[in-house]
Amino acid sequence: MKITSVNVRKIEKEGSRMKGIASVLLDDSFAVHDIRIIEGDNGLFIAMPSRKTATGGYRDIAHPINPEVRAMFEEAVISAYNEAEEPKEEQEEEE
Repeated sequence: MKITSVNVRKIEKEGSRMKGIASVLLDDSFAVHDIRIIEGDNGLFIAMPSRKTATGGYRDIAHPINPEVRAMFEEAVISAYNEAEEPKEEQEEEE
């Protein structure tokens, strides 16, 4: 399995630890959307797409099965996040 494409949309929301949303394409054949990029106490990390359960908790819809694949996703998404342009609203304010 190979990550063939990563698209990131940065989000700047005051007081929010969520910094962006990513979509990952695997082998040009399978897409995983709504991967959240979160600013944690030790830097950026990713949270896989999830849905709220009947008991009020959250459960991942799609997720890596082993640490090697999780690391591959995290490295690709965070790298794309670091290379992505800032949100349009922020660019306009700087000009």
